[in-house]
This record gives sequence, structure tokens and C-alpha cells, in this order.
Amino acid sequence: MANLLSLLLPLLISISISGSASVFVSIDCGSKDMIYTDSNNIVWEGDDTLIQNGESRLVKNSSSVSQVMSTLRVFSTRKKNCYSVDVDKGIPVLVRASFYYGNYDGRSSPPTFDLQFDGNDWATVTTLMDLMVYYEVIYVPKGVSISVCVAQTKPNQLPFISALEVRSLGEGMYDKGDPNLPLFLSRRFAFGANESVRFSDDPYDRIWVATAAANGLTAVTSDLTFTSSNTKDSPPSSVLLTAITPTVSTDSIILHMSMLTGEVPVYINTYFSEMSQLDSTATRSFSIFADNRKISDPIVPPYQDAVEYTFNGTANSNTTISLVATSDSTLPPLINAMEIFQVGDALTDGTNSNDVQALSLLQQQFVKLQDWSGDPCLPATFNWDWVACSSDAIPRITALYLSGFQLDGILPDFSSMDALQTIDLHNNTLNGGIPDFLGSLPNLKELNLADNDFSGSMPSTISENKKIKLEVSGNPNLCVSGDSCTTSDTGTSSGTGSSTRISYHKKSKVPVILGTSIPAFLGFWISVGTVAFILQKRKAASISAVSAGQMGGQGKPNGPPQAANGHGPIGGHGQSMNNDFNVEIEQQMGAELADLMEQQAQENENGRND
Repeated sequence: MANLLSLLLPLLISISISGSASVFVSIDCGSKDMIYTDSNNIVWEGDDTLIQNGESRLVKNSSSVSQVMSTLRVFSTRKKNCYSVDVDKGIPVLVRASFYYGNYDGRSSPPTFDLQFDGNDWATVTTLMDLMVYYEVIYVPKGVSISVCVAQTKPNQLPFISALEVRSLGEGMYDKGDPNLPLFLSRRFAFGANESVRFSDDPYDRIWVATAAANGLTAVTSDLTFTSSNTKDSPPSSVLLTAITPTVSTDSIILHMSMLTGEVPVYINTYFSEMSQLDSTATRSFSIFADNRKISDPIVPPYQDAVEYTFNGTANSNTTISLVATSDSTLPPLINAMEIFQVGDALTDGTNSNDVQALSLLQQQFVKLQDWSGDPCLPATFNWDWVACSSDAIPRITALYLSGFQLDGILPDFSSMDALQTIDLHNNTLNGGIPDFLGSLPNLKELNLADNDFSGSMPSTISENKKIKLEVSGNPNLCVSGDSCTTSDTGTSSGTGSSTRISYHKKSKVPVILGTSIPAFLGFWISVGTVAFILQKRKAASISAVSAGQMGGQGKPNGPPQAANGHGPIGGHGQSMNNDFNVEIEQQMGAELADLMEQQAQENENGRND
């Protein structure tokens, strides 16, 4: 019990401190520790139980960095690797991904790779040798879970991640733009602060970087120890207790957007709070200009509170934001804090929801598939390795390539995936009957079920569907014909008839008795040959009828064609049934010939005796 309490206590502390943040997840990627608390009272958990792919690595000189940055998880397989976190649908979240290379691989070569969220492109991660880099996005999730993925884009440059953090924000925060557009953080400043501010001073764990005064500016500090804020985006009190202002009362504050590249849409929050109670002779009032264009009414910072101004427009690296005193102001402008975001493209709706739901049924049924997360089709070219997708705005799953995935059990009903054109499930240990919904998928063209343990009769929806190229070889308990199949022991269907075995019979061995009067019976042998030829023609017609619509073998667009195990174009069980039919004909012909030859031999013997 004591051990359990020691694990739960930090978690309870974190929940009580985080206040209104219903989701407050901190993942130390690559860490073997299940749970621990850092110096900021943030509770971290290792990722061993959250993701199965990838390899945990320790950075060089790990003792010189924080515990969180001392480990990472690196990925050498798959197009992308994703973490999933449950969230509240429709409530904005802050997501932060951090990367510290630390020469963990001894190559002194920091990699570059892609970062994605919920099927959307996020950033190209450029890591550094001995400096941490992090990326942050604020957006409104469309579902009850989010995904964050890293994806390899350059040969021999393996993606990795050091930490992942997800925090719920308050409803209505950062809502002065289009809610369907994500906000990618460029900078967040705490002007005049001596150290950066984050949790627990900020319950949403935003990182406000301390920014000193320079170029004719001076730092000022509030005479308060705490100030509240009624602004919508709730800056923490700590960043409202310091500010920067010009040393000359007639000067302005000019903020350069040099961190931007190209002309981009931006979302900029600015925060203002007075540092002391002004007497009746002093006034502070200023307006905001963007590239010499006035964009705000006069701003008067309140004491013991704050005001916020948001600029939503376009900017580039040459853009300047200026705070200019109004004509009646006796004091210069000041600014406490600022957030600069680049506005992203509209959030994708993701892969078709019916297809995603069907994929989740497959993942629930088969453990081998449960480690795949993130959007299965998006971003484009980064689909899951075992699916193919359409190029629609809302993609559809068009193929399942699950050959050799060690799937064991019964297929669930994934009939809602009705855009499927190819299903390759060969070389697993799937069992039970073949579901009839497979033959009813309207766009299905190729179905490879070879080398499994399917049993019973082939559903008529499949056997009678001439549009499907079918391969079912290597399923010894499967009856392909759709007729009654018998077992070799009883000669009747076993059980309810859904699990039947094709009967194999040994060919009869009839001794051939050669008479000395063959010319006398030449007409007889010609007759026998004619009968055999007619029977053989009937056999060939039967084989053709059975094998129609059962052609096997297929190729995969993103890989080489799968071997067909040496079989020809006729499906394996169609071939087995044909052999069985062939044997039965030979047995019948052998018995008739034996009777005729025995009768003829007896007549010959009687003739010689006479």
C-alpha cells in the first residue's frame, strides 16, 4: 500500500495544481521510469507502456541535462511512428514536442525529420548537437484523442523524440481566429523577467521565455507581488509583474518579426499591465501600429489587472509592431508579454470515419496491429505500411496488406470499409469460416486468403462473384465448391457443415492381364478408349466450371508481388477438388476395366480348353 501511495501522491499533487486543465499529460520518451515528479512539480511518465515500436536510448553525458532530456526514443522502421493521447473533443489543447539529440548515437550528426499531428503536417524538425529544440501547436481537436507522429524523410536520418506534453486550455482561449486553423508557436516572451515562466505559475504550462531589455529600453517591476487577469487568454501573474519600457518618455517600442520567413498569416497576442498606481498627473496611453498602420484604439494598461490585444493578419520578417504613445500620454508605452503564432492550414477531417472504425475492430481483434496509431492515411505518402488509401480530401482505405502479420483468430466484420479493392491476408493463421461479407464488398477485385486455417464451405457471395480474383490455396479444411464436403472418416459433413474437409482417396491399383488374343478383342479396346475419352471431356468441363472466378496471385503497389507458393492460376482448393474428381473417375474406370478383362480372360481360358 505504501508503494502505491508513493506513486499516486505526485499524480494527485499535479492534478490539484493544474486546476482547470482536465488533460495534463507529460511523457518522458525513452524513459524506463514509470512515474516521477520534476522540479516544476510536473509529473512525468515513461513511454514503455504507451508505444511498442522504437528503441530507448540514453544521450551522451546524460548527467549534465535534465532527467527528461536524458533519454529519447528513436525509430528505425515504419513510415511514421505515433503517440496517442485522449483529450476532450472540442476543447483547445496545447501540444509540445521536444527533441534533444545529445549525440546519443555517437555519430555527431543531428537528424532532420518531419513532425505531424492528427494527420496534419506540423514542422520539419531540425535538431541540434547539444541544444534542446521544441515545437508547440494550439488547436481544437476534432475527436476524443490526438496523435503526434515523427516520420523519416531523409536516408540514414532516424526520427526520434525526447518528450511529449499535452495540456487542455480553457474554453474560448485563442479563439479570435478561425477555430479550424491551428496556431504554431513562433515565440512567447516574458519581457523584463529574470527567468522563464511555466507551470506551476502558469496552470496551462505555457513556456514564457525571459527577455531582457535592450536598445534604449529598460526593465520595470511591479510593486505588487500578485496581479489577477481578466483577459480571455489568462496570462500567468508572473509575466504581468515585469515589463519593458523606453528610457525616454517620448520614444516608442518597436518589435521586429525577424523570426518569420516569407509572407505568412500570423496571430499575435500582446499583454499590458501597469507596474504601479499612477498619480493624477501621470497618464500612460498608446496605440499599436503594424508597419506604420494603426491597428488599435488607445490602450491604457490597468493596475492590478491586464488588457490584451490580438493582431490577426499577415506579416513577414521585415514587419514591425510599434507601440506609440498618444498625444495626451505623459508616460511612454510598456509591454509585459507577447505571443507570436503562425497560422496553419485548415485541419484535416482525417480518414473516412467508417474506415477508421473498421480498422479499430481489426486492431481490437489482433494484438499485432494494436501498436499502429495516428491517422492511417494522412498526411499523404505517410499512410500506415499495411494500408493503401485514395487521394480524396477525406481518404478511403482501398487495400489491406496483412500478409505474414501473424494474425491468429477469426476475422471481425469490417464490411463498412466498402472502398476496399484489394485484401491480402495470406500467410497467417486465421481460422473459422470465411465471412460472406467479403464477397459483398462492392469494389473488391482481389482477395488473397491463402495459407491460413479457414474451414467450411466457400460463401456463395464469393464463389459466384466473377469480379473477384480469389486465392485460397493452403487451407486444407476449406471446401471451395460450395457443395457438401465429406471427411475421410465418416463420408459426411462434420459438425454443422460449416467446418468440412475435402476427402482424398488413393488410386486403385488393378493388375493388367494381357491375353494372347489381343487382335480378336481390338474392337473391345477401341470401345473402352472411346468411353475413357468421353469421361475425360466431362472431367475437363467440370474443372473449368469450378475454377471460374478463382484466379489467384496479386501484386502490391508499394512492394513486390507476393509469391503464390508454386501454384498455378487455379486456386489451391479448387485444384485439390479437381484432383479429387480426377481420382474418382480413375477409380470408376479401373473397376469397369477389371471386370471386363476378368470376363475376357475366363472366356479365353474356356476357348483353349475347348
